[in-house]
Amino acid sequence: MNIVVLAGGLSTERDVSFVTGKNVSDALRRKNHNVILLDVFMGYGDEPEDLTGIFDRCEEASASVTGISAETPDLEAVKKSRKDQSSCFFGPNVIELCRMADMVFMALHGENGEDGRIQAAFDLYGIKYTGTGYLSSALAMDKELSKRMFLTNHIPTPAGISMSKDNCLSDFSKTGLKLPCVVKPCCGGSSIGVSIVRTEEDYQKALDDAFRWEEKIIIEDYIKGREFSVGVIDFQALPVIEIAPLEGFYDYKNKYAAGSAVETCPAELPSHITKAMQGYAEQVARVLNLETYARMDFLLDEQENIYCLEANTLPGMTSVSLLPQEALAVGMDFESLCERIIQISMKKYE
Repeated sequence: MNIVVLAGGLSTERDVSFVTGKNVSDALRRKNHNVILLDVFMGYGDEPEDLTGIFDRCEEASASVTGISAETPDLEAVKKSRKDQSSCFFGPNVIELCRMADMVFMALHGENGEDGRIQAAFDLYGIKYTGTGYLSSALAMDKELSKRMFLTNHIPTPAGISMSKDNCLSDFSKTGLKLPCVVKPCCGGSSIGVSIVRTEEDYQKALDDAFRWEEKIIIEDYIKGREFSVGVIDFQALPVIEIAPLEGFYDYKNKYAAGSAVETCPAELPSHITKAMQGYAEQVARVLNLETYARMDFLLDEQENIYCLEANTLPGMTSVSLLPQEALAVGMDFESLCERIIQISMKKYE
């Protein structure tokens, strides 16, 4: 197959997306596919050009990848570096290349990639892509909306509130919550802008940090406990994986720096807890209609209460990512996982 692996973009998770894209591209090439790794924002070339035969020179046409920086990317610098300085999000020749492909493997994370906007555009262009559709992407990306759907469907989730920058409660006592609490952007990923607030003095700093990234934020109860994740492929749960950061919580650094967390799969849990957590993961997938694959994040407190935090519709596929580890626990290596995602995605277009 001729495949475009779409990565990059203008998300705070731009670097992570490139590493996901590189891993997926390499895996699919080992499966004998013709694969172009494409930066959705930078595109290919500087202006429209003849793309005849481009999949015969796919490695030459692919974007180069350096790795994940310890700091979030400077998106303003990325914007300024694009030669055509167009206001269009899609870079030169991106739509044309995606239309030429048999399938676009979505390796994007965060804004635009996971919020359904690109999926909606591709639906209008008749472009085939991996993963779930635009509506379920948008619902999962917006933590306020997804938490409402969790509660409506009896999926346990931490209690909390949302607030906008224009209607911010700077006085913590007016939130109706208790300390400690968690402050985070409503639609962000990779734990960017997330703070655990233990004192009222820390609250304002946490607000400033979260509002730096978005206009709407979530404040919710802090749940002290163990961290887990459950991948779901075609509405079937994979084994539970436990994440135990060596320091702090599972933030941006601990997610992508090798050796920063101990990950155990299958997680060492009583069977009834494992089954319950997997059941909630499958229920989230059904409630949000998460086609193809997704990954749900959970906390387990000291009283063995389970809390679902969020759903990730395009989970990471880096060397330290969780979903590939879960798939491997049931005998599915990385190449087979990528191939399986394409096969399931193709069903949408039959």
